[in-house]
Amino acid sequence: MLRLRAICFSVLPMLAISAHADTLGTADTFAVLGGSTVTNTGTTTLDGNLGVSPGSAITGFPPGIVTGGTQHAGDAVALQAQSDLANAYSILAGLPASSDLSGMDLGGLILTSGVYHFGSSAQLTGPLTLNAQGSDNAFWVFQIGSGLTTASNSSVQIINGRPDDRLYWQVGSSAVLGTGTTFEGNIVALTSITLNTGATIPCGRALARNGAVTMDTDVISIGCGDIGSAGSGGGGGFSGESGSFSTGGGTSSAVPEPSSYALLLSTVLGAVLLSRKLRQV
Repeated sequence: MLRLRAICFSVLPMLAISAHADTLGTADTFAVLGGSTVTNTGTTTLDGNLGVSPGSAITGFPPGIVTGGTQHAGDAVALQAQSDLANAYSILAGLPASSDLSGMDLGGLILTSGVYHFGSSAQLTGPLTLNAQGSDNAFWVFQIGSGLTTASNSSVQIINGRPDDRLYWQVGSSAVLGTGTTFEGNIVALTSITLNTGATIPCGRALARNGAVTMDTDVISIGCGDIGSAGSGGGGGFSGESGSFSTGGGTSSAVPEPSSYALLLSTVLGAVLLSRKLRQV
């Protein structure tokens, strides 16, 4: 029975991510979503929707450019996206952690698929490498108790796999990306998000629940290949969207691959059969 419990707990995070492949709901179509305001300086480029709710102020577009989406300032679309974002935040925060990185700097680490927990703030100084180990079903969730801060010219990159939407940063307060940072993944922040000059998210989103999103000559793309490239090592560049996640200018269709379902179902079924055999002995 103890072995059965261990097996079940080991697959719970993967089951959670697969069952909530469309974790972001309608927020999935937004490159940037703010709670109070969205402000921009310079020629920021966004590939995806731009929105704010319950606030209604979006400034700096133009000179900022929105491609592959539209602006939603305090309208029903942005309101629904914020509702879905709140749900996503709760889902991500509630996942059982596979590793506790509290007090560690993410810079220089190489991390495989999993749920990583920080009791308070998290720092990134230098490069963070996420190794998908050749799997199209790899995922990462970073649960950060308070703030996330990256030093200038820091980076996040996926190797041995394709960049996709299954990289989440659940931030308990605010996130700040340093000048020239090349980031990746979906930032889901309780309060605010600041992207300093020249920061890029070539595959991901900046989604703030209650506060502002502030940008300065940045690049954010939900298309994972339409704008810019952080490089992905042995996994190749940002050549297209994930097979498990399809995101684009207005709609999202997120369906786990059949191989993912088969793996999960076979693991759980095997655990159940093992439990029955142990009872019969």
